[in-house]
Amino acid sequence: MPVDSAESQDCPWGRWEVLLSSPHYKVKRIIVNPQQRLSYQQHQHREEVWVIVNGQAAVTRGSEVSHHKKGESIHIAQKMPHRIANKGQEDLVFIEVQQGDYLGEDDILRLDDDYGRV
Repeated sequence: MPVDSAESQDCPWGRWEVLLSSPHYKVKRIIVNPQQRLSYQQHQHREEVWVIVNGQAAVTRGSEVSHHKKGESIHIAQKMPHRIANKGQEDLVFIEVQQGDYLGEDDILRLDDDYGRV
């Protein structure tokens, strides 16, 4: 399967950009605007590691919510329902490393979304 060719995208919650891409891993910088959050979602073909580089994050994995700050990392297992939220007043910035057999943007199953994209 081909690697998605999108290099960046503005979203209702912020923005992401691809920093590095290969057939089996992709590195993104993701910016979440204050008081916004991504959809509650899961991926069938990839796992992710997030490293917080600015701001504070509330991370949901399954039914567990944890809070993270600059320098901390979070592992998202393949097929694990997850979400990240910015509860602060400054941008939340994190680096996402995706690994798997398919890394296309269409490998997102949205379970809940504040912006009507389910």
